Amino acid sequence: MSSRKGRKDAARVVREHLARERRRKRTLWISIGAVAVLVVAGLIGWSALSSQGSREFTAPPGATGDGTGIVVGNGPVTIDIYEDYLCPACKQFEQTSGATIDKLINDGKVRVVYHPVAYLNRFSSTEYSTRASAASGCAAEGGEFHAFGKALFDKQPPENSAGLSNDELIDIGAEVGLNRDSFGACVRDGKFKPWTAHVSEEATRAKVTGTPTVLVNGQQVREWTPENITAAVEAAGR
Repeated sequence: MSSRKGRKDAARVVREHLARERRRKRTLWISIGAVAVLVVAGLIGWSALSSQGSREFTAPPGATGDGTGIVVGNGPVTIDIYEDYLCPACKQFEQTSGATIDKLINDGKVRVVYHPVAYLNRFSSTEYSTRASAASGCAAEGGEFHAFGKALFDKQPPENSAGLSNDELIDIGAEVGLNRDSFGACVRDGKFKPWTAHVSEEATRAKVTGTPTVLVNGQQVREWTPENITAAVEAAGR
């Protein structure tokens, strides 16, 4: 009897131990599941907050509906131009093809969307690319975006420099006909810096990796000579 009772007691102890172990594992998995839910919820919340932050910008007058560029002209063919005001190749593009772009605009053949990105901040000690792009937004607010952009390329500072100061940007704005007081306040306040960040982020999302990048109705023009741009516009308009 005592032997049988001992075996029963031992079996009971084993059952109780197994039951406790099952409860411990169940509690552990419930805790892990709860932590995972909190982590996922936190990531979702951070993502939503980050997304909301990236949308908090004011687009200048004349911007596209999604705020990624400034529109000049209203022709049937769309040219997208991604440029950085510190980019030497962008200055070269303006010098070689700017007049062709202007003629296409004036002839009513194209709608040009300028995307002033800030890709080259690392080549300036004052984040000149961002400041110049934001200043172009101020120029758009004053109705002189196109003229101001051309003037920025005319007076482009060298890479790896401080770039033009805010006062110099304001002087350029005044030279192209902008009101010095209102334009100057806009530049100094950095009103359109969040917009510049949005333009740059969306350009990166669109896989624009360098400047200048020129698209005609969404198709990239690899060699942006006046002849190639004109030919691409004529082909797109057929």
